[in-house]
Amino acid sequence: MNRRQILIFASGIVACVVVAWALVAVIKERRPTRTSPGGAVLITAAADIGGPFTLTDHTGKTVSDKDFRGRHLLIYFGYTFCPDVCPTELQTVAQAMEILGDKGKGVVPVFITVDPARDTVAVVKDYVAAFHPRMVGLTGSAEQVKAAAKEYKVYSRKAPGTKEGAEDYLVDHTSLLYLVGGDGKVKALFKGGTRPETLAKELARLTG
Repeated sequence: MNRRQILIFASGIVACVVVAWALVAVIKERRPTRTSPGGAVLITAAADIGGPFTLTDHTGKTVSDKDFRGRHLLIYFGYTFCPDVCPTELQTVAQAMEILGDKGKGVVPVFITVDPARDTVAVVKDYVAAFHPRMVGLTGSAEQVKAAAKEYKVYSRKAPGTKEGAEDYLVDHTSLLYLVGGDGKVKALFKGGTRPETLAKELARLTG
């Protein structure tokens, strides 16, 4: 295998560990959880996940969590150079929104980068447009992104073996979908690999 293939393979292994780490953080909060028939891990009571953030959207406007009050957010943390997991999950989100149709108008799909060094406003704008017309892309300074990720207990780091100053690299990160209620509090988590039909069904139930 070449270096990039090795990095992708290693990233896949770490991604599994990252998901497990995130779920352990949830369990430590001793909150009720359940697994839906489609395999989506859901938190059905508030947990100590989520919180305030100030970032820049894909139009260049500074926004905060307060700008979304009254609407549900379906948030995914990832990065635009991600070769597989991120586009797969965002496609799932897009398909779920299409399935919901008018019932999903109160849900805002949101992509937050964990790689602000490369994910500029222009890059993020083109990226989210490829998935859904209502998807909001958010980036910001390294400090702002780190603060947002910390609120949602999102883990991210450059893949092991990345050389200092490299511009072509992978990022290991938590791969979960966060459903945030109109009050700004996380209502549910969906693990990676949730089917679009299952996601749509659960969104309808939780946001209706």
